[in-house]
Amino acid sequence: MDTDKKTSILREGFLVKRGHVVHNWKARWFVLMPDKLLYYKYEGGKRDSCQRGKILLKDCVLTCPFLECENRPLVFKLQTVNGVDHFLEACSREKRDEWAADITTAVAKLRTPDGGKMTNQEEPASQLHNVDLSKVLDSMYDIHSGIKMSNHVEQGSTYSNCFSGSAVVDWLVFMQLALTRVEAVTLASALLEEGFLRTVGMKSVEALRTAGLSEQFMDDSTALYSFSENLKKKGSVKAETSLSAVELSGKVMKRGFLLKQGHRRKNWKVRLFVLRSEPAFLHYYDPTKDDLSPAGGFSLRGCLVSSLNDNGVPSGVKGNIQGNLFKIITQSDTHYFIQAPTNQEKMDWIDAIREQT
Repeated sequence: MDTDKKTSILREGFLVKRGHVVHNWKARWFVLMPDKLLYYKYEGGKRDSCQRGKILLKDCVLTCPFLECENRPLVFKLQTVNGVDHFLEACSREKRDEWAADITTAVAKLRTPDGGKMTNQEEPASQLHNVDLSKVLDSMYDIHSGIKMSNHVEQGSTYSNCFSGSAVVDWLVFMQLALTRVEAVTLASALLEEGFLRTVGMKSVEALRTAGLSEQFMDDSTALYSFSENLKKKGSVKAETSLSAVELSGKVMKRGFLLKQGHRRKNWKVRLFVLRSEPAFLHYYDPTKDDLSPAGGFSLRGCLVSSLNDNGVPSGVKGNIQGNLFKIITQSDTHYFIQAPTNQEKMDWIDAIREQT
């Protein structure tokens, strides 16, 4: 990529994209430019310089969050001026919202005559007036389009048939029952105050005890809520007990897309890595699958993590790699070779993992 292109890059990183013809999901490297979004394929641990695709941003419409993709709550949709839909998934709510904000800004700049400042733009008027909370509840409760309930773990305890505060806020915005996340929090707080929703677990209970009236509800992926006890949800999820429940019960410290070398075939694949503490575990997920269970993971107790030199290919590493490698050796002497998109991200991951070992 030439110098001019590099200076005009607004953001870059991994996103998971749904295919147009076959609706499968593939991890791609996305590069946001002032007027377009480019995406590339990774082959053997190195970005393919052949451009894989291009989305022109002029007059695009962005929907964030987009909650119609089963088991994928971190998707946003980009619709082009020609009506083509692109579905993109980020590794976390924070990254999803950062991508959405940067794309929205780029689209807005293309729309204005001076290519820059927005002028005389009024804030949309709040639509939170004379709201029928029972109708909102009925919509939330709908078996097809309502909010999805599942099992969540907080501080070692498993809670069934509940949802996170962030999931509620996402759903209210997506269903256009609130225009902004702030409005959605106000609406959810009203549902909580009227007894339509209840707190589940310690975080949401503590928030309810200490917060002001309009901020009783938390836009937080670790604060849990459910419908009030006197409501029975159709299609409730039974609480599952599994060997991995303890592994997955820790607090999420870091998550992101990294490349991992396979143990058998030695090929490189993009995986969503999630670092948890108490207990300290590193799990990885296949972002191309809708499975909510990890593809693998290991305890960080007694692990050794080290940065690998980018000069030459280290022993045990195969493929035409791009660099930014690090290695984790588990207590059982299993070697994991991992590649970060940038040197800074590599160092951030190494530091975060070392804090848990």
